[in-house]
Amino acid sequence: MNMARAEIKNHIRRLRFEHGEMTQQALADAAGCTRQTILLLEQSRYSPSLALAFRIARIFNVRIDQVFEFTES
Repeated sequence: MNMARAEIKNHIRRLRFEHGEMTQQALADAAGCTRQTILLLEQSRYSPSLALAFRIARIFNVRIDQVFEFTES
């Protein structure tokens, strides 16, 4: 069975900029994670837990699909 490769892209960097140039640390503090986690998310090197994804969306007051974009190839 050949599984499609899935990728989760995100718009965290843009959203931080649009919200008063919020720092990675400020977002991490608000989301209850580390700055390193935010850095890895922005670089698409880490996929968030569902709970973290929802927390980040709520911080920016947007829907989860406005922060994260799921694609399969």
